[in-house]
This record gives sequence, structure tokens and C-alpha cells, in this order.
Amino acid sequence: MLGHRIRVYKSAQTPPRSELLAWKIAAVAADETAVDPDVAAMVINRIIDNAGVAVAGLARHPVASARAQALAHPHAGGATVFGMPRTERVACEWAAWANASAVRELDFHDTFLAIDMNHPGDMIPAIVAVGQQCGATGRDLVRGIATAYEIDVCLAKSICLHEHRIDHLPHIAAGMVAGIGAMLRLPVEVIYQAVNHIVHVTITTRQSRKGEISTWKAHAPAHAAKLAIEAVDRAIRGETSPSPIYEGDDSIIAWLLDGPDAQYTVTLPEPGDPKRGILETYTKAYSAEIHSQALIDLAFRMRSRIADLSGIAQIVIHASRYTHRIIGTGSGDPQKFDPGATRETLDHSVMYIFAVALEDGTWHHVDSYLPTRAARPSTVRLWKCIRTVEDPEWTRRYHAQEPSQRALGAKVVVTMEDGSKIEDEIAFADAHSYGARPFGRDDYIGKFHALASDYAESAERERFLAAALAVPTLPSGAMQELTVEVPPDARKCEGLRPGLFEQSNQ
Repeated sequence: MLGHRIRVYKSAQTPPRSELLAWKIAAVAADETAVDPDVAAMVINRIIDNAGVAVAGLARHPVASARAQALAHPHAGGATVFGMPRTERVACEWAAWANASAVRELDFHDTFLAIDMNHPGDMIPAIVAVGQQCGATGRDLVRGIATAYEIDVCLAKSICLHEHRIDHLPHIAAGMVAGIGAMLRLPVEVIYQAVNHIVHVTITTRQSRKGEISTWKAHAPAHAAKLAIEAVDRAIRGETSPSPIYEGDDSIIAWLLDGPDAQYTVTLPEPGDPKRGILETYTKAYSAEIHSQALIDLAFRMRSRIADLSGIAQIVIHASRYTHRIIGTGSGDPQKFDPGATRETLDHSVMYIFAVALEDGTWHHVDSYLPTRAARPSTVRLWKCIRTVEDPEWTRRYHAQEPSQRALGAKVVVTMEDGSKIEDEIAFADAHSYGARPFGRDDYIGKFHALASDYAESAERERFLAAALAVPTLPSGAMQELTVEVPPDARKCEGLRPGLFEQSNQ
């Protein structure tokens, strides 16, 4: 691995392309170094994980809406759509749109937190869709996904977007382009142009995660996936894009991030270095925002020490500035205390999440967010007793360079009405690689069955798992097996309205 110094240049001082970050990303993508066996195994795990959470969300409105849009763009040699028969194909960019929406909807797949944070699994649908349409092999797919994770992890460790209220899309978008480029073995020049394109068009604000959070939360990474495919297509055709997208004097860094005097060190693999970034990411055991995972485990642990929850006077969660500001009271969002708030909003309220986990001792991707559950009087009372504070030590640990020290947890102090206190803390979610019960292959398969069994028949689940477990050996044309079909009733969603695409077909 080699650290690359990134800074802003005046146009007259622009260095050669080979010294620009977008070119260095493209060079990593074009490197032919073999994928390590444990990395390939984790790629398979994440393909399985994505499928389970996608199937469980198929009947939800944002997912069904995206699927309807995709199905309006049939393509005989295209890609598959989660829930639909494997013979029903659509254009790959629309398959990515539908499938990434399904993967993201329940907020239940993998995550990575460093200087910035995101869900790397959001990248997989775009790479799979392109692989299906272009006839890639399973080995190509593994290479592409491993590369995508590597680029995303390296960027998230080095360049902070959320401090400037920029959503995390540019990092995963660059990862998607790099992954597609690696899978298809595109030239460095082509990948470079596509990286410039995708970073330029995926810069959006974090208003998508503030106040009353909307259904766009599921669609945002899907939109980036669709744009990433279009960026690669355009670059293959020989078109050029804004450059240097990172270092230019009117670039993202100069005007939207740390300004013209900013300097970053982005560490990337050198030629011949294995791409192991995926091993620093981890999946979720619970369908809730990434900063809340460890706190749900902590709530489960603490509830046995509290004889009477109605006797709680106050709960203070001491956490990193990001937990405090994104899902805590530091956000300043009153909607995070509203029993009538959207699921997306409740998912981003650690006060709500901790209260429900403390009361129930369990977490469910549907039941824990039901309106009747959120409105329970005892929950509302407990919920409003909770606040977060920023703790400099947890912020410091959040930024630790060593993965085993990069803590994602918090300390909780419960004060009872009689003045007594109950305290506990947790550094990692139990499912984290450094947690009490790290997820292994059996856990991924178990999660898949738990989520998909109410929708997909047993034979279909087993067919998918057989294909997923054999990914590294799948020949060209077999990648279409990497989807899950469900009966029409299992994907039915009430209240869907036809849009422009359906109108154009009438």
C-alpha cells in the first residue's frame, strides 16, 4: 500500500494525469493481481447478504416502485431483477436501479465507518447487473467486487464527505466504476474518465438524511448505481469528463470539501498488492442505522440489570460526534422523537432504537418499526428520557487507524428515579469482526433464510445459494443465476401508481 498526497492545483499547475487521484484509482482497478481466497469468500458472503435483505424488501413501496420502472425497460440480453423470473431481463442500468433499491431499503446489509461512512454492499447490484449483461464470469465478478470495496474503503478512510454535509455517494460511486472496470478489464484511460464523470454527478447534500427522512434513502445509492453504469458506457464510447475532479481549482475538494488549501493522503494498493479492504467492512445483525448496531447489543445486555424500566429517569449515551450528530440529539431533529415519524426517520433515531431494544430485548426489521410499536406509551416515555452527548474519547477511537482499535460503540449511563446509576459500554457490535460474535458463513446463510423464507420457496432459495457459493467458478452466461424469484403475491405492493414509462407504453 502506498500513500498518495492529494491537494488542489491551479489549472496552470495541473500535474500529469498519472499523478491525479482518479487515474490512480483507475490504475488500481486495472491491476490484474489475483484475489485472495479469504477475500473471495467474503465477496460470496456479501452477495448472499444482499439477496436476503433485498428479498425481504420486495413488497415495500420504494422497492416495488423502482422495480416497476425497471420492468418498463426490457432488454433481451440484459440483467435480472430481484423477485422476477430469471428469464425476464431489463437493461443493466435499470436492473441496478431496482436491485440496489431493494438491497438498501431495510438498512440491513453491510457497512463501513472510518473518516467517512457508507454501505459498500450498495455497489454490488451495479457490478452484477453489468456482469450479467456483458457475459462476465464469476471470477471476473469476484475481481470487480473486491476492487470496488478496496476503492470505497480507501476513500472512506481518507476523505470526509459528511463533515461538509455531502452524502456518501461519491465514494461508493467511484468504487462501482472501478469495480465494473476491473470486472470488464477496461483500460486505465476509460476507467479514469468514468471516475471523473461519476464523482462529478453524484455530489448531493445530506438533507436526504435530515428531518423527516424520505423514501429517497433507498433510492439514493440506486441512483448512483445507475449513473455509474452510464458513466462507464459513456467512457467506453470515448467521451471525456471533468478533470481533475478531485484536485482541480473548481473541484469537489476546492469548493465543497476542505477548500483550496486542503491536503489528504489517500492510501491505495500498489501493483501486485492484494485488495483486502472488504475484510475491514462488516454486515449488520439488525435492520437499523449503522451507528446503532453496537447500542442495540448494549441495550440487550443492560436490560437484565434494570428491574423496572418505568423507574428510569434519564439515559445518556456518550458516543462519537457522528453518532451524536447523525442519529442522536446532536442532529437537532425533533422528528427523531416523533411516534408518527417515517420508518426511515425512526431508523435514524438512536433514542427510539435504544428504547425499543431495551424494552423488547429483540429487534425485527418490520415489527420494531410498526406505527403501533412506535406509539406505545411506555416506549414514548422512555424514548424521551434519552439524549446523546459527544464524547471526545469515542470520537478519537472512531478515527483510529488500526481496525482493531477503530471503535464504533458508546457508553450508556442510566439514571433511576432513586438516583442510582447503571453504566455499561461497548466498543463493537457483536456481529463486527472484532465483536463478541463475528458473522461467519453460517450466519450469512442463516440471515438469508430468515429474511427470504417468508417470500421465496425453499427450492428457489437453495438454487440461489448453490449459485452464490459457486461464484468463483461460474462460467460466462451463468451469472443470471444470482437472483431470487418470488411468487407474484410475495412482491405485490398496494398503492403503486403508473409513471411516465408506463404511460409511454400505452
